Amino acid sequence: MSARSDKIKSFNKTRLPSIVRLKYDAMLENAFRFYRGTCHLFYERIAALKTMPKSPIGWISGDLHLENFGSYKGNNKLVYFDLNDFDEAVKAPVLWEVLRLVTSIFIAFQTLEIDGEQAMNLAGLFLKSYGSTLIGGKAIDLDPRTAKGIIGDFLKRAERSSTDELLQKRTLRKGRKLQLDTRDERHFKLEKELKSELITHMEEWLSQNNDSPYHYRVKDVVYRLAGTGSLGQKRYLFLLKSTLKKDRYLLIDMKQAYPSSLSPFLSIAQPEWENEAERIVSIQKRMQHVSASLLSTSTFKGEDYVVQELQPVKDTLKFKLIREEYRKLYQVIDDMAMLTAASQLRSSGMDGTATKDELKTFALKDGWQKQILEVAIEQAALVCADFGAFQQDYRNGAYKMQSEKKKQPVL
Repeated sequence: MSARSDKIKSFNKTRLPSIVRLKYDAMLENAFRFYRGTCHLFYERIAALKTMPKSPIGWISGDLHLENFGSYKGNNKLVYFDLNDFDEAVKAPVLWEVLRLVTSIFIAFQTLEIDGEQAMNLAGLFLKSYGSTLIGGKAIDLDPRTAKGIIGDFLKRAERSSTDELLQKRTLRKGRKLQLDTRDERHFKLEKELKSELITHMEEWLSQNNDSPYHYRVKDVVYRLAGTGSLGQKRYLFLLKSTLKKDRYLLIDMKQAYPSSLSPFLSIAQPEWENEAERIVSIQKRMQHVSASLLSTSTFKGEDYVVQELQPVKDTLKFKLIREEYRKLYQVIDDMAMLTAASQLRSSGMDGTATKDELKTFALKDGWQKQILEVAIEQAALVCADFGAFQQDYRNGAYKMQSEKKKQPVL
């Protein structure tokens, strides 16, 4: 078994074994999916890399790649397209974020066997747009009025979508009772005791938390399967019903918060957050233009969770879409670069991070864009080699403890 597989198994040993098995299966799909599931391996390399250009310290989401942008409904009920995953968020060199994204471009295009020149063009465009946005010093946002192309389509769909449509996909009716559909491959049935404890907990959260929706009661809860990197963390989906309006429901996601996988590789002092969920939510609120609906935290049985409303539509640039629409990606990549820089400008100067002027001064320097391109190409090749070793180790039984039957209760 390779040293990388040892590190992958060690990283996942505190997660739910039955779901970690599914994570390893998902990572077998292709190098891009493997990259999404091994953020810790990427930053272990980057932290020790002498060829990495120096950059100011800022707030980063930590796991930025092509699929970690998306459309969502904000707490003001309007829709936006922005960075959407902050599990790994920390204070770090701003180019760590940029390198993670640019490397994902090269890995995606290599995996899809799209001309390497196209990947180079898109990576160069990202770096140019990112730098020019920092120089401009203005944190821009994207909404249905300003977005174009694929992202404009995402936002128009998000505007039209409704909770009723989401309920139809996620629930079933038994007599007069609506419940979450455990026939859905993303839903796992919970043991009776845990289910009862979760319902009691959410009822208390609804009654005590200022960020919670008013006049709702819990009707059902299941384990929810979603993502790649976070597979194995405890994650629950709640069905809530209004006590005031007939047939008014909400779906609430509650996801366990782990320490950032970047933490072991950072010597930069971080704020003393109350807990990991508070870190995630606080940084998300700093970096996003508008926070996601009902974004908050909760503590269940001594473990910390991020809580937010499940979105009717949460479009991201899915891998399949990259293959089908790569010629239309220039506008998307330009927007992603702008949003990456905007998130750093928006959160600049907080808790000792670089100011807007310092970010601008950095962006005006020569050489860093070329260096990032060179490092990203190198890192993409190393990730693909790691993926090959992972496939071989998997075939040789290194992950066999996670290769039993596919559907079973989580706890």
